[in-house]
Amino acid sequence: MSSIKKTARIAGLLYLLLAVTSTVGLTIPSFIVRGDAAATANKINSHQLFYRLCIVSDLASQIVFVFLVLTLYQLLKGVNKKLAALMVALVLVQVPMTFATMLCGIAPLVLLNGADYWAAFDKHQLDALIMGFLSLRNYGINAVTALWGLWLLPFGLLVFRSGFIPRILGIILIVGCFADLAVSTTSLLFPAYEHIAHKLMILGVGELLIILWLLIWGAQVQPSDAPAS
Repeated sequence: MSSIKKTARIAGLLYLLLAVTSTVGLTIPSFIVRGDAAATANKINSHQLFYRLCIVSDLASQIVFVFLVLTLYQLLKGVNKKLAALMVALVLVQVPMTFATMLCGIAPLVLLNGADYWAAFDKHQLDALIMGFLSLRNYGINAVTALWGLWLLPFGLLVFRSGFIPRILGIILIVGCFADLAVSTTSLLFPAYEHIAHKLMILGVGELLIILWLLIWGAQVQPSDAPAS
């Protein structure tokens, strides 16, 4: 029992670290001045240290995510090994996709580095390229959001069945899965309604609640001895 509590609290700590680093990384769109490529480039150039911090946080979040899902696997594999393996697979698939979007976020720093070979482009062209890469990053994030949601489905089911974490948290996590899927689908198919779909992100509150539960209470009772599927 003490081992389960320890694993749960480690998972909670990693989940909290993931929440902090990913939140910082997701502030990159705040550098975009809609419809003004020059202002966007100038904003990044004048706040390069913070922009670089966002990139590093984005990288750190994905590293933490891998350790988190492996810790959750150790915690929940006794509930249902197949669901736990699916949870891990869905995270490991999305990590390289997120790294790809990260390269789009790094591109503006390369374009702003003042290297001589960029002299072939005038400032307006470089600014347009910066805006283009940031737009491509946003599309990539919208696509990866589907996987950010999908991993919550097996995770939520495992929590629901665990017996040592409240079932209501599992239900809320599953709701968060479908909210993320709705945001991703709407953003890609109907971009004009993207701002409306993003309001569904509030349904992701289940992740905040599970972080608090794992950190404060860990595991409450011994899980059942039912054989894993």
